[in-house]
Amino acid sequence: MTIERPYVSPRMGVLFDVIGPFVTWASRPDVRSASGPGIANFMFGNPHDLAPQVYVDALIRGSTPTSADHFAYKMNETEATGIVAASLAERFGLPFDAEDVFLTNGNFSGLSICLHAVTGSGDEVVYVSPPWFFYETLILESGSTPVRVPADQESWDLDLDAIAAAVGPRTAAIIINSPNNPTGRIYPRETIEALARILAEAGERNGRPIYLLSDEAYNRIVYDGREYPTPVASYPWSFYIYTYAKTHLAPGLRFGYVAVPPTMPGREDLRGPLLLAQVARGWAFPVAPLQHAIGDLDRIGIDLDRLQRRRDLLVPALRDQGYDVVEPEGTFYVIVRSPIPDDQAFFDVLVGHDVYVLPGSVFEMPGWFRLSVTASDDMCERSVPAFAKAIAEVRS
Repeated sequence: MTIERPYVSPRMGVLFDVIGPFVTWASRPDVRSASGPGIANFMFGNPHDLAPQVYVDALIRGSTPTSADHFAYKMNETEATGIVAASLAERFGLPFDAEDVFLTNGNFSGLSICLHAVTGSGDEVVYVSPPWFFYETLILESGSTPVRVPADQESWDLDLDAIAAAVGPRTAAIIINSPNNPTGRIYPRETIEALARILAEAGERNGRPIYLLSDEAYNRIVYDGREYPTPVASYPWSFYIYTYAKTHLAPGLRFGYVAVPPTMPGREDLRGPLLLAQVARGWAFPVAPLQHAIGDLDRIGIDLDRLQRRRDLLVPALRDQGYDVVEPEGTFYVIVRSPIPDDQAFFDVLVGHDVYVLPGSVFEMPGWFRLSVTASDDMCERSVPAFAKAIAEVRS
């Protein structure tokens, strides 16, 4: 399917210019049909193994009516938000209040409601590149202006000098994603604390806080026993934005939340705007069965050892073949430099060997490609000789 530029709404035309190329690429017949025997599909963070029975059982329990209102309209139900607040307090040592937890149908809506609650026309929102696909789209859709700041191209850490230069009098917010998709970088505590100082000083100059939207979709997917420092612990004007989709490897079940930390000044004043944004953004609440199942779902996690084994298979194997590979510290993504400048052309070469990856040019990273180690063990093993043939083909 080819997506043509819409002319019905000028606003949609602007959004098309940003996200249209990705949607068009993802709609290609060869991309959509990348399955079947012999195919190694690394494009997206989708499951390629059956969901564990413990997960299925939790969903069955959540879907089994225990009262007449089991499937009634659900918003931020007290029992569910209380479970989230207790879980966050246990993990981070911060006494989150259940009233400051806003249940969402995924990180997408979590980011959207935060942007709509604290930014508006004339504001700027900083984001770090390479980014998750939809940051710029979400910022534009909220009525704000996106400000792109490249990450450090050597360490893939935050470029603090570049961020400091980008933050100005119109800056209302910044989006930070750690562990980072696509680079796999976990921003160190000292980097987060330095960022907090930059934002606090700029907020003082501007006479209003700069909100940090902390996209923590992958914060339970951390390798080698590394520490994960949440920005929420270092900067009081932070929103903790989380989705269970990655932890459960179930992106088709849209379930997450926004949590406002107890350290945020005036957090009570944000409760109304966040709730209003949930309603106005198209009823951005999770469906009833997921809210009923949250007690079980919050305790279930992805098989981290399996992901790390796949990472530890692919990274050295591709390096031995001559690829420039960045070993991720978290997430289930691995970024690899394309052996030829045109990453889309190399995507086509890999497809000829039954391997599908995500070209970097669709996520502001031209000349690279991304692998997802959510691919099955068999896919990972079969892909190694295919990657060798592909690089030999373009270098011959």
